[in-house]
Amino acid sequence: MQYTTLGRTGVQVSKLCFGTMSFGGDADESMSAHMYHRCREVGINFFDTANVYSQGKSEEILGQLIKTSRDELVITSKVFGQMGTDRNRKGLSRRNILLSVEESLQRLGTDRLDVYFCHMFDPAVPMEETLRALDDLVRQGKILYPGVSNWSAWQIAQALGLAELLRISPIYVLQPMYNLVKRIAEIEILPLALNAHLGVISYSPLGGGLLTGKYSARQRDDQGRLATNKNYMARYADQTYYKIAQDFTAYAQKVGVNPATLAVAWVKAHPAITAPIIGARNLEQLEASLAAADYEMSPQQWQEIAALTPPVPLATDRTEEAKGLSVFQR
Repeated sequence: MQYTTLGRTGVQVSKLCFGTMSFGGDADESMSAHMYHRCREVGINFFDTANVYSQGKSEEILGQLIKTSRDELVITSKVFGQMGTDRNRKGLSRRNILLSVEESLQRLGTDRLDVYFCHMFDPAVPMEETLRALDDLVRQGKILYPGVSNWSAWQIAQALGLAELLRISPIYVLQPMYNLVKRIAEIEILPLALNAHLGVISYSPLGGGLLTGKYSARQRDDQGRLATNKNYMARYADQTYYKIAQDFTAYAQKVGVNPATLAVAWVKAHPAITAPIIGARNLEQLEASLAAADYEMSPQQWQEIAALTPPVPLATDRTEEAKGLSVFQR
């Protein structure tokens, strides 16, 4: 397992992060334990969860598993989504953040979270209120590094500027969606992360299973997430994605690599990515993603795979300036 520094934190993390969204849902406690121990066996020290994953069950299961090795691990969780039936138990208000972090700490059986993410942007709450609440938690030692997930580049930039103006804890880590068919993060989010030295743990490197070799322009997996989960069905409804998946699978077969391994390795190779978040429902799925830890992808191969998708536009839309430039040079 390779390790790298998480942004400006100085914290060393494995170059793969394991996401526990399946814990307590698609994976029962026994399978969750098997996957956790397999991750630890190969050297993963970085685990991501959220309060809304199985309405707290994911945090509870992970909390039991990390009891004997908590100080060796980097643990993240999130706040935003609806918890329970109370109408105020959602969003990024000071009230919800302070209540939610206490519950997450209790479920995880720990005294602090290494990274605490705002799971979504909340337009109903002034950003200053959210950032001050996170800063209070940093000062109390309950979280070490604030982060944001699913925020746009302008929202991240505004948060960084506001934190500096207020002299409070800045954002240290981002968690955007990023995979071969969802490359919008390349336009502004990933360049911003590189410029500001932010850690990036991107999620969904397999596109909800789209890039595992099970999908093509004509082929579908009736049992997969893209056929059974409404959110994923909507997210990957564009039929162009399935043609890209077909071409990507053909490329993976040509080079003799499992498509899932290659998809994770492609994300991992981007210079702004600290660690892709891998997830699985069982050990068989997990192994293909774990294999990406040892796969070294050259810039040339990264570009070959990227060429399977339409070109990603520049933030300024001055396409004449993009000639000859790769994502490794921007």
